[in-house]
Amino acid sequence: MSAPVRVGVLGCAAIAVRRMLPAFAASPDVEIAAVASRDAARAGKVAADFGCRPVEGYAAVLEAEDVEAVYVPLPAALHARWVEAALDAGKHVLAEKPLTTEPESTERLLGLAGRRGVALMENVMFVHHPRHEVVRDLVATGRIGEPRSLHAAFTIPPLPDGDIRYDPGLGGGALADVGLYPLRAALHFLGPDLDVVGARLVRGAGRRVETAGDALLTTPAGVTAHLSFGMEHAYLSRYELWGSEGRITVDRAFTPPAGLATMISVEAGSTEEIRLPAADQVAATVAAFVAAVRAGSAPHADTLRQAVLLADVRRRSR
Repeated sequence: MSAPVRVGVLGCAAIAVRRMLPAFAASPDVEIAAVASRDAARAGKVAADFGCRPVEGYAAVLEAEDVEAVYVPLPAALHARWVEAALDAGKHVLAEKPLTTEPESTERLLGLAGRRGVALMENVMFVHHPRHEVVRDLVATGRIGEPRSLHAAFTIPPLPDGDIRYDPGLGGGALADVGLYPLRAALHFLGPDLDVVGARLVRGAGRRVETAGDALLTTPAGVTAHLSFGMEHAYLSRYELWGSEGRITVDRAFTPPAGLATMISVEAGSTEEIRLPAADQVAATVAAFVAAVRAGSAPHADTLRQAVLLADVRRRSR
């Protein structure tokens, strides 16, 4: 039996405390070695909650010999700096999405990870939920005929005014925060040969970043992806795959609670509701990262293509 992967956490962001640290603690394949913060008291409190040592400052975690891998939940604009530092220290890295704020940096860091022989994985969790493989199988076996289009949307209610996602200097904005999900769904189901043919980003009143947007993408064969996203909206998390003979709908698609039994709706002549048992996509993501660490590499083609397409959406919207 392999020894647990010893993980250090760079920062005490909400997603780290609410989602990832509990998932690390619950995994028999992970041991939390250290939690770092620029605020020593904050590090101490979080470390006490998870039975590991507190560290003041991020660099000390990268110097620790007992830390094999690091999780980076920092604001997006800080990812490139600290992911690169972790890779240079020989650490495996799980970084919050988006991996960086520009495709050139993403490509460079993925290349650096390859040269260092370590895993670099972007924390896009929904792709690890098993129901999306069920959807892929339904499409592959012709359940809805020939694919024609994907319609995907992810919108969330307004955030507190001081939230970092409203700060352009920290990499904020709806495109990278929530738009990434429907775009990744398009990659997941339609493949990498997508091009952006139209986009519009909208900035809410008084905001310094875009708060909503829409994009149209297409494959060379003419299969389209219609994407909508926003962060000052009623909650919606859904995708639909339309085919020549039917339609597949998945609700609560991107952030389902771990205890939620999920359903796939298939309309093809008649309507069938395929019910699936609850699955914890956060735990599945941790398991995927452990596997990548032990293999010394992580799949990254979708991460890079996603970064390019996000940049293309922004460019097309101007």
